[in-house]
Amino acid sequence: MKTLIALLLALAVYQHWDRVQALLSPPSAGAQSGEVILYATEWCGYCAKARELLAADGISYREIDIEKDSAGRQAYQALGGRGVPLLDVRGQIVRGYNPEAIRAAY
Repeated sequence: MKTLIALLLALAVYQHWDRVQALLSPPSAGAQSGEVILYATEWCGYCAKARELLAADGISYREIDIEKDSAGRQAYQALGGRGVPLLDVRGQIVRGYNPEAIRAAY
């Protein structure tokens, strides 16, 4: 029984490794106080929607194209980036295009 619980716990940690990693060592490469950073690509449709949402809500942000900016890509990876868009809203990470989560973060 203990082996089964340990195996399930290990599986849960593996599936949520990006969150575990963020809890254990918060990334130093992130948004400054009050800053919003959008990690995106040029071709991503959901990135375009995130841009439109931020613009419509009057939120100023800094965009980093992870395909063109190697330092930006490293910062993105340090945040556990696995897909775009990824937003760093004053230190709170929002993965994917989720208008409610983005608005709740700012």
